[in-house]
Amino acid sequence: MKNILKYTAIVLGLLQLSSCGEDFLNTEPITELTDESFYSTENQIYTALIGCYDGLQVATGTSGDSGVSFYAASEVMSDDCFGGVGNADGYNYQAIDEFDGSRAPSYSNLFNDTWVSYYGAIHRCNVLINRIDQVDWTGNEDTRNQYLGEARFIRAYLYFEMARLWGGIPLLTEPSSENLPRSSAEEVYAVIAEDLVYAANNMPDISYDTVPNGRVTRWAAKSLLARVYLFYTGYYGQSNLVGMVSQAQALEHLEDVIQGSGHSLVPEFKDLWPAASTTESGTTYAGEDNPEVVFSVKYTFTSDYNGNTDGNHWMVMFGLRNLDHFPYGRGWGITVNPKLYNLYDENDTRRDASVISIEEEEIDFGSDLLLDQREYTGYTNKKYTPMSAYDEEGNLNSAAELLGATNFQIGQFQDYTVIRYADVLLMAAELGSASAQAYFDQVRQRAYGDNFSPLSATPNNIMIERHKEFALEGIRYWDLLRQGIGVAANEIAENTTVLSGNVETNKQISASQIQETQGLSQIPNTQITLSDGVLTQNPGW
Repeated sequence: MKNILKYTAIVLGLLQLSSCGEDFLNTEPITELTDESFYSTENQIYTALIGCYDGLQVATGTSGDSGVSFYAASEVMSDDCFGGVGNADGYNYQAIDEFDGSRAPSYSNLFNDTWVSYYGAIHRCNVLINRIDQVDWTGNEDTRNQYLGEARFIRAYLYFEMARLWGGIPLLTEPSSENLPRSSAEEVYAVIAEDLVYAANNMPDISYDTVPNGRVTRWAAKSLLARVYLFYTGYYGQSNLVGMVSQAQALEHLEDVIQGSGHSLVPEFKDLWPAASTTESGTTYAGEDNPEVVFSVKYTFTSDYNGNTDGNHWMVMFGLRNLDHFPYGRGWGITVNPKLYNLYDENDTRRDASVISIEEEEIDFGSDLLLDQREYTGYTNKKYTPMSAYDEEGNLNSAAELLGATNFQIGQFQDYTVIRYADVLLMAAELGSASAQAYFDQVRQRAYGDNFSPLSATPNNIMIERHKEFALEGIRYWDLLRQGIGVAANEIAENTTVLSGNVETNKQISASQIQETQGLSQIPNTQITLSDGVLTQNPGW
């Protein structure tokens, strides 16, 4: 009976949470209706907007031999994770981790599916943006501005991820098959800024919780605009965002979110994450649409091998290597650097909510599993790990498969939280808000509870707090880069011992290699070949 009750409490609860926003975001777009005559009614524009969200879902959820997700790359390139995976696998993730393409012969094409899926999603946005005024919006301008703001946000979000991965890229703002060279970073960021400024200024000024789950709000646009400002000005050493957004303006947008959005912190940090909030007795998970989520990419378990790509395909990379251990599900074993676990004070609740400590949690990761694991450290990702649950017979299995997923590899359903309200608070503190200390304290008070003690909100302390707060959320690497390539290289550089195949091996990451690549990733070789050399490669690759 205990196992049946556990199954009911956990798996059915997760099913309910994972279906939020399903009617909007999981409707397959009518992709064959893309000629000019299609964009003639509000309903058709709405269908096209669903297609933009679907493109975002596919692009960001991608994973495989030639499609590494932005999230997975962000974590593996940071100082928080090692490439890990199976001891007999190829060294693709080590090539990413060590900024060294020679580690894996196939690395030259590792991001090809990523590149293709991002441009596919951008094409959908471009078509909608350029054809939205084929509809007569007289008397319904607010709906037009909402739809256009959403599409422009999605395009900006996609270009921002691509620009951080690759720097200058071919820039398309309308449907085209032209063979374009790489635009400058400044040109790409100008489009990103224009899109986000439009969305921030023209979308409805309403509380976030009045918007259907999973939809972009003006608060998401304002928050992302500040993130773009911080990265661009930091990495490129500029005083403003391409002459369009100043520090004061970026801060003003964040203050608007704080004062007017309705967003707030979830009281307990662990309740932000399904695995961290789940125990034998049940779950206290706050849900995927809790008040702290400013924007997330929605996923469900319904992916299959027949064209449906609704799942979070990258999350399996972060699961315990080939091991189900309630509530954690099996995966492919990207590992966490012990330095992250040791960064936290023992009174900081974020440590045990962020990182799985195999020894502390008494997980039996035996010798047969160690033989199969590369770069074992004893630590893995708890925020984004597959889940397991008990079926009615008391057998432990993949929660995704118990919900009806084709398999655990493509059926992971946890949303990716892009921006949390805690990030809004810490960005505002960093940008010099008059309330910086109060914002900083809010984040730390939740983390420490009764053990909270004040700490001055200095720039250095804010960056340290960002590391602790957003570890394993795809943010740390970019926070390092925006402090300067030298800072990033020194923090990421590594010379330590790990277990590979249960044998002690040396793990090295060279600071000079990171500096040579300027922290950028390799442009897929297939794309350079298809462009007849119009595209050029990034340095160091």
